[in-house]
Amino acid sequence: MRIQFIDPGAFRTEMRLEEPLAVSDGAGGFTESWREVASLLAMIEPVSPGAFFGAGQDHETVTHRITMRFRNDVRSGMQLARSGRNFAILNAYDPDETGRYLVCRVREEGR
Repeated sequence: MRIQFIDPGAFRTEMRLEEPLAVSDGAGGFTESWREVASLLAMIEPVSPGAFFGAGQDHETVTHRITMRFRNDVRSGMQLARSGRNFAILNAYDPDETGRYLVCRVREEGR
């Protein structure tokens, strides 16, 4: 496989990596909140717009590819956040298996 090189200046978007956190609601249930795991710089690229219909409502989604320096603690179910925008991580992979970069396929939520 061909080794990828990305200009370090391309990582200029500051983002927060967050994981879900179940917080007790005091009535035996819980509410989901998000806890910041790390602050990082990334490169964000729009890939394709899309929309789906469910529960009687239109839900707009925009799918992006977010590239960052490699981290081994990123997994699906987490989210990346930036300036009021939230991106749910669908999957994450090392594009050239060198441990330098991590590419996340994400879905923008609630925009």
